[in-house]
Amino acid sequence: MEQPSLFDEADTAAGQTRVRFAPNFAAWQAAARAQWRAGRPPETIWWAPEAGAETVDNDNDNGPTPRVPRAYVTQAQAAACYRSADRWALLYRLLWRLTHGERHLMQLAGDPEVARLLRYAKAVRRDVHKMKAFVRFRTVAEPGFDAPRYIAWFEPEHLIVEYAAGFFRRRFANMRWSILTPDRCVHWEGADRLWFSPGTDRSAAPEGDITEDAWRVYYRSIFNPARIKTRAMLSEMPAKYWKNLPEAQLIPSLIAGADRRVAAMEAAHKSDDTLRCGPRPATPEAAQARRAEASPAASLERLAARAALCRDCALCGPATQTVFGEGPADARIMLVGEQPGDSEDLAGRPFVGPAGQLLDAALAEAGLARDVLYMTNAVKHFKFTPKGKTRLHAKPDYHEVQACRPWLAAEIERVSPQIVIALGATAATALLERRVAVSHCRGAPIDWQGRQLMVTVHPAFILRSRERRQAEYQRFVADLAKAAARA
Repeated sequence: MEQPSLFDEADTAAGQTRVRFAPNFAAWQAAARAQWRAGRPPETIWWAPEAGAETVDNDNDNGPTPRVPRAYVTQAQAAACYRSADRWALLYRLLWRLTHGERHLMQLAGDPEVARLLRYAKAVRRDVHKMKAFVRFRTVAEPGFDAPRYIAWFEPEHLIVEYAAGFFRRRFANMRWSILTPDRCVHWEGADRLWFSPGTDRSAAPEGDITEDAWRVYYRSIFNPARIKTRAMLSEMPAKYWKNLPEAQLIPSLIAGADRRVAAMEAAHKSDDTLRCGPRPATPEAAQARRAEASPAASLERLAARAALCRDCALCGPATQTVFGEGPADARIMLVGEQPGDSEDLAGRPFVGPAGQLLDAALAEAGLARDVLYMTNAVKHFKFTPKGKTRLHAKPDYHEVQACRPWLAAEIERVSPQIVIALGATAATALLERRVAVSHCRGAPIDWQGRQLMVTVHPAFILRSRERRQAEYQRFVADLAKAAARA
């Protein structure tokens, strides 16, 4: 049964029913639910917010309830605080559309009414942010209370006092405080619920207290004249808020003296810039150079440092870093894979991801220790296709393999292994410089450049072989064992 206090059939204008409600979101929500149940489309309703209007309580009503996305409710709660008379009609039009064939309306940011809702909500949230940042409490003694009351004055752009009050209740739960605004005032007694009163004027708020000196001292101490950006400061702290900020009276003088203070700071700068914490540490470049010269594998470290600067193909852009080979400079066996994967790209080391873990297990079964092997890849950067937050492996093309081939050739020259094991077709193709089918030459030694080359599958192939995984793994171990016997 519809409530006569909510709307009046006799009170119409241009064929519209006038709906009276208290000017807040909860009251509008109750009124909108009643109109929706009555089947009244938006064009037949004249929304008339009135202070003191009765709010219909539908909590115990068993009638149908409009089902709308949470995104609509979240944005509507904020937009209901926007200082514009059309906000209530806008909210009902969107509610009507969402429940009459446009279920996915909130996903259409280009829809004019959705765009207006989002604009209203964004403006309100920005105003709430300013309120949180620029409210300054002043202490006031109250008769009958040992602790003072804290009172602040704020002039919001929109009707946000009730919307923002929860933040101040949580933040200042142990204080007795009031925030006064021209539209609405909120009060907290320290251990009770929030209560509200009508708006007031600036004269009801105190002019100042002893805590304001602390604000000014703090602000003066953190002001950095060398980083002053007046336009950016005015964007974040508009001048209209300055009159209520105790520290704001310092801003003009601090800005005016910024150049002079910067000049004084530069004049006082020590020429030798001696560190009080001890000798200045070496730069990463200098430390790397010293390690390279002192290391038995100096040539490999210098090679890796130069490879990190390679820009001969486009893979260096999206990849995190160059993943060079690792292992002893006199290793008798070298393993060459295709390219680093996601884990390797992040860690900067070859064969540390899932395929690398499988390789470690196979090496152990074949009687080979990882720390006596040199491991590298034909391509030194991770090639991938992004899919959401995941990076999917993508096979390198001919030009990318060729771009990295000089680095692979230089590694083979410096390590000079007796046996090179190519893991997969890409590695075999890079080494032999011709298209290679792993199935045709797998496990058979090939005389190559004064050493032996053996071709087998890549560990990632075994991970993808779900039904034949165990058989492929055992065959892979056997290939590695053949190489170990020949080394």
